[in-house]
Amino acid sequence: MSLRRLLLNIAVLLAVAAMVTAGFWQLHRLSERRERNSTIAGRGEMPVAEVEDLVGMGDAYDAGGEIEFRLVRAVGVYQPEGQVLIRNRTHQGSAGFWALTPLRLRTGAAVAVNRGWIPFGVGTGDSQAQFAPASGEVEVVGLVRATVTAAGLQQADPPGGVLDEMARPDLARLAEQLDAGLLPVYLQLQDQSPPGGDLPIPVPPPDLGEGSHLAYAVQWFMFAVIAAVGYPLILRRSTPRG
Repeated sequence: MSLRRLLLNIAVLLAVAAMVTAGFWQLHRLSERRERNSTIAGRGEMPVAEVEDLVGMGDAYDAGGEIEFRLVRAVGVYQPEGQVLIRNRTHQGSAGFWALTPLRLRTGAAVAVNRGWIPFGVGTGDSQAQFAPASGEVEVVGLVRATVTAAGLQQADPPGGVLDEMARPDLARLAEQLDAGLLPVYLQLQDQSPPGGDLPIPVPPPDLGEGSHLAYAVQWFMFAVIAAVGYPLILRRSTPRG
């Protein structure tokens, strides 16, 4: 066997192994997606709870994952002076922000509420009136969401000063610039009484679809079979018979 043929054989074997690995990785992602969907669906069937019955000021920020996607109720007054915009958020393909606004509860604590999406051109100057929160006491029903911090190569928000915009809903960072104590979770608004205006547009609940993981897995396995079966046939036909 020539060196060229040997190297080609090794390359094909490595390619087949990579395709099979990619197929199993997609199946693993599908399993994770199904488990997450099951968790979300199960917690969505639980009765609506008062937010402070599930989480308190003394709880750690990473505790939110244990109750994430529970539907909760909160009554309080929005604090627009503490509002920040979470950048790089999309809605139906358009760029914009999330409006994250503290809601001061009757107990004196505050909970951040993701009131929804606003388009990129809104958010500065007089345009802020277009998405201003309701004044007076409101009742909010929303999904519990966990804080998000910079991970890997992501850059964290500046540690000092008062931020008008943030890269992600990092509640520990937001709490540094608020007067009221902030609960270690935020709410993704689903309903509000009295209702708000046309903006912000509420963020929809999580998609419980399974995505394309199964289809991708089948494709990778098919590619692996084609390579594993087709390559030896090509070799056989190209080898001179003597």
